[in-house]
Amino acid sequence: MADSIDLVIFDCDGVLVDTEPLALRVCLDLGAELGWPLTEGEIVDRFLGRSERAVRAQVAEQLGEAAADRWGELYRSRLAVAIDTELIAIDGIAEALDAITIPACVASSGLHDKMRRTLGRTGLYERFEGRIYSASEVAHGKPAPDLFLHAAERMGVAPARCVVVEDSQYGVRAARAAGMRSFGYAGGLTPAAWLAGENTVVFDDMRKLPVLLTG
Repeated sequence: MADSIDLVIFDCDGVLVDTEPLALRVCLDLGAELGWPLTEGEIVDRFLGRSERAVRAQVAEQLGEAAADRWGELYRSRLAVAIDTELIAIDGIAEALDAITIPACVASSGLHDKMRRTLGRTGLYERFEGRIYSASEVAHGKPAPDLFLHAAERMGVAPARCVVVEDSQYGVRAARAAGMRSFGYAGGLTPAAWLAGENTVVFDDMRKLPVLLTG
Protein backbone atom coordinates (compact mmCIF):
# COMPACT_ATOMS: atom_id res chain seq x y z
CA MET A 1 0.00 0.00 0.00
CA ALA A 2 2.86 2.40 0.76
CA ASP A 3 3.81 2.88 -2.89
CA SER A 4 0.30 4.10 -3.68
CA ILE A 5 0.13 6.64 -0.84
CA ASP A 6 1.52 10.10 -1.46
CA LEU A 7 -0.18 11.92 1.43
CA VAL A 8 -1.50 11.07 4.88
CA ILE A 9 -4.20 13.49 6.05
CA PHE A 10 -4.64 13.53 9.82
CA ASP A 11 -7.70 14.78 11.62
CA CYS A 12 -6.71 16.73 14.74
CA ASP A 13 -9.11 16.24 17.65
CA GLY A 14 -9.15 12.64 18.79
CA VAL A 15 -6.38 11.63 16.38
CA LEU A 16 -3.44 13.86 17.29
CA VAL A 17 -4.65 15.45 20.52
CA ASP A 18 -6.98 13.99 23.15
CA THR A 19 -9.48 16.85 23.20
CA GLU A 20 -12.63 14.78 22.78
CA PRO A 21 -13.10 13.76 26.45
CA LEU A 22 -12.64 17.41 27.45
CA ALA A 23 -15.15 18.60 24.84
CA LEU A 24 -17.62 15.91 25.88
CA ARG A 25 -17.52 17.06 29.49
CA VAL A 26 -18.03 20.70 28.50
CA CYS A 27 -20.99 19.82 26.25
CA LEU A 28 -22.60 17.70 28.98
CA ASP A 29 -22.42 20.65 31.36
CA LEU A 30 -23.68 23.17 28.80
CA GLY A 31 -26.61 21.01 27.79
CA ALA A 32 -27.72 20.71 31.40
CA GLU A 33 -27.25 24.43 32.05
CA LEU A 34 -28.90 25.77 28.90
CA GLY A 35 -31.86 23.43 28.68
CA TRP A 36 -30.86 20.69 26.26
CA PRO A 37 -29.72 17.76 28.43
CA LEU A 38 -27.79 15.24 26.35
CA THR A 39 -26.25 11.88 27.12
CA GLU A 40 -22.62 11.11 26.34
CA GLY A 41 -23.70 8.89 23.46
CA GLU A 42 -25.90 11.61 21.98
CA ILE A 43 -23.05 14.12 22.09
CA VAL A 44 -20.66 11.70 20.38
CA ASP A 45 -23.27 10.92 17.73
CA ARG A 46 -24.33 14.51 17.07
CA PHE A 47 -21.19 16.58 17.61
CA LEU A 48 -17.97 14.57 17.44
CA GLY A 49 -16.15 15.33 14.22
CA ARG A 50 -18.48 18.15 13.19
CA SER A 51 -17.52 21.78 12.59
CA GLU A 52 -18.44 24.57 14.99
CA ARG A 53 -20.94 25.81 12.39
CA ALA A 54 -22.66 22.42 12.27
CA VAL A 55 -22.86 22.13 16.05
CA ARG A 56 -24.17 25.68 16.37
CA ALA A 57 -26.93 24.95 13.85
CA GLN A 58 -28.10 22.00 15.94
CA VAL A 59 -28.09 24.03 19.15
CA ALA A 60 -29.96 26.89 17.47
CA GLU A 61 -32.61 24.49 16.21
CA GLN A 62 -33.16 23.17 19.74
CA LEU A 63 -32.71 26.30 21.85
CA GLY A 64 -32.80 29.34 19.56
CA GLU A 65 -30.19 31.73 18.20
CA ALA A 66 -29.41 33.55 21.45
CA ALA A 67 -28.79 30.31 23.32
CA ALA A 68 -26.66 29.02 20.46
CA ASP A 69 -24.48 32.12 20.70
CA ARG A 70 -24.19 31.66 24.45
CA TRP A 71 -23.35 27.96 24.01
CA GLY A 72 -20.55 28.83 21.59
CA GLU A 73 -19.06 31.48 23.87
CA LEU A 74 -19.10 29.25 26.94
CA TYR A 75 -17.87 26.23 25.00
CA ARG A 76 -14.84 28.02 23.61
CA SER A 77 -13.86 29.61 26.92
CA ARG A 78 -14.32 26.46 29.01
CA LEU A 79 -12.61 24.20 26.51
CA ALA A 80 -9.67 26.61 26.33
CA VAL A 81 -9.21 26.32 30.09
CA ALA A 82 -9.39 22.53 29.91
CA ILE A 83 -6.89 22.45 27.05
CA ASP A 84 -4.42 24.62 28.94
CA THR A 85 -4.65 22.55 32.11
CA GLU A 86 -5.41 18.97 31.04
CA LEU A 87 -4.73 18.29 27.36
CA ILE A 88 -2.35 15.52 26.31
CA ALA A 89 -1.44 14.05 22.94
CA ILE A 90 -3.11 10.84 21.80
CA ASP A 91 -1.26 7.89 23.24
CA GLY A 92 1.34 6.61 20.79
CA ILE A 93 0.96 9.40 18.22
CA ALA A 94 4.48 10.80 18.68
CA GLU A 95 6.01 7.37 18.04
CA ALA A 96 3.77 6.88 15.02
CA LEU A 97 4.68 10.24 13.51
CA ASP A 98 8.38 9.54 14.06
CA ALA A 99 8.03 6.32 12.05
CA ILE A 100 5.89 7.64 9.18
CA THR A 101 7.95 8.91 6.24
CA ILE A 102 5.05 9.68 3.88
CA PRO A 103 4.22 13.41 3.59
CA ALA A 104 1.45 14.42 5.96
CA CYS A 105 -0.87 17.29 6.79
CA VAL A 106 -3.77 18.10 9.13
CA ALA A 107 -7.39 18.69 8.05
CA SER A 108 -9.76 19.35 10.94
CA SER A 109 -13.23 20.59 11.71
CA GLY A 110 -11.58 22.81 14.33
CA LEU A 111 -10.64 26.43 13.78
CA HIS A 112 -7.02 27.45 13.22
CA ASP A 113 -6.79 29.25 16.58
CA LYS A 114 -7.93 26.11 18.37
CA MET A 115 -5.43 23.91 16.50
CA ARG A 116 -2.58 26.29 17.25
CA ARG A 117 -3.53 25.97 20.91
CA THR A 118 -4.00 22.19 21.02
CA LEU A 119 -1.12 21.19 18.77
CA GLY A 120 1.12 23.76 20.42
CA ARG A 121 0.20 22.57 23.89
CA THR A 122 1.15 18.99 23.01
CA GLY A 123 4.33 19.83 21.09
CA LEU A 124 2.92 18.72 17.74
CA TYR A 125 2.40 22.06 16.00
CA GLU A 126 5.90 22.26 14.54
CA ARG A 127 5.46 18.85 12.90
CA PHE A 128 2.63 20.21 10.72
CA GLU A 129 3.20 23.97 10.56
CA GLY A 130 2.22 25.31 7.13
CA ARG A 131 0.25 22.14 6.35
CA ILE A 132 -2.80 22.64 8.58
CA TYR A 133 -6.26 23.08 7.05
CA SER A 134 -9.56 23.95 8.74
CA ALA A 135 -13.21 23.46 7.86
CA SER A 136 -13.46 27.25 8.10
CA GLU A 137 -11.72 27.35 4.70
CA VAL A 138 -14.42 25.40 2.83
CA ALA A 139 -18.16 25.71 2.22
CA HIS A 140 -19.20 22.43 3.81
CA GLY A 141 -17.66 20.56 6.72
CA LYS A 142 -17.58 16.83 7.33
CA PRO A 143 -19.26 14.54 6.28
CA ALA A 144 -18.98 16.49 3.01
CA PRO A 145 -15.68 15.83 1.20
CA ASP A 146 -14.76 19.51 0.80
CA LEU A 147 -12.11 19.74 3.52
CA PHE A 148 -10.16 16.66 2.48
CA LEU A 149 -10.31 17.62 -1.19
CA HIS A 150 -9.09 21.10 -0.24
CA ALA A 151 -6.17 19.66 1.72
CA ALA A 152 -5.22 17.34 -1.14
CA GLU A 153 -5.34 20.19 -3.64
CA ARG A 154 -3.22 22.46 -1.46
CA MET A 155 -0.70 19.65 -0.99
CA GLY A 156 -0.69 18.87 -4.72
CA VAL A 157 -1.77 15.24 -4.39
CA ALA A 158 -4.58 13.46 -6.25
CA PRO A 159 -7.38 12.29 -3.90
CA ALA A 160 -6.93 8.66 -4.90
CA ARG A 161 -3.35 8.79 -3.58
CA CYS A 162 -4.36 10.20 -0.19
CA VAL A 163 -5.36 8.37 2.97
CA VAL A 164 -7.16 9.89 5.94
CA VAL A 165 -6.71 9.10 9.63
CA GLU A 166 -9.97 9.82 11.46
CA ASP A 167 -11.75 9.05 14.71
CA SER A 168 -15.33 10.08 13.90
CA GLN A 169 -18.11 8.66 11.79
CA TYR A 170 -18.40 11.97 9.95
CA GLY A 171 -14.70 11.97 9.19
CA VAL A 172 -14.60 8.52 7.62
CA ARG A 173 -17.74 9.35 5.64
CA ALA A 174 -16.04 12.51 4.36
CA ALA A 175 -12.98 10.50 3.33
CA ARG A 176 -15.13 8.03 1.39
CA ALA A 177 -16.98 10.89 -0.29
CA ALA A 178 -13.62 12.36 -1.31
CA GLY A 179 -12.52 9.07 -2.88
CA MET A 180 -9.87 8.49 -0.24
CA ARG A 181 -9.07 5.43 1.84
CA SER A 182 -9.27 5.92 5.58
CA PHE A 183 -7.93 4.53 8.82
CA GLY A 184 -10.52 4.79 11.59
CA TYR A 185 -8.97 5.17 15.03
CA ALA A 186 -11.24 3.44 17.54
CA GLY A 187 -9.14 4.14 20.60
CA GLY A 188 -11.27 7.11 21.61
CA LEU A 189 -14.97 7.86 22.08
CA THR A 190 -16.40 6.61 18.79
CA PRO A 191 -17.45 2.94 18.71
CA ALA A 192 -15.48 0.90 16.19
CA ALA A 193 -18.67 -0.16 14.44
CA TRP A 194 -19.42 3.48 13.58
CA LEU A 195 -16.10 3.76 11.74
CA ALA A 196 -16.23 0.49 9.80
CA GLY A 197 -17.11 0.62 6.11
CA GLU A 198 -15.84 0.70 2.58
CA ASN A 199 -12.14 1.44 2.12
CA THR A 200 -11.67 1.86 5.86
CA VAL A 201 -9.28 0.02 8.18
CA VAL A 202 -10.32 0.27 11.82
CA PHE A 203 -7.56 0.14 14.46
CA ASP A 204 -7.21 0.99 18.14
CA ASP A 205 -3.52 1.71 18.77
CA MET A 206 -1.70 4.60 17.12
CA ARG A 207 1.57 2.70 17.34
CA LYS A 208 0.17 0.30 14.72
CA LEU A 209 -0.46 3.03 12.15
CA PRO A 210 2.99 3.07 10.47
CA VAL A 211 2.75 -0.67 9.77
CA LEU A 212 -0.83 -0.34 8.55
CA LEU A 213 0.24 2.35 6.10
CA THR A 214 2.89 0.03 4.63
CA GLY A 215 0.87 -3.17 4.80
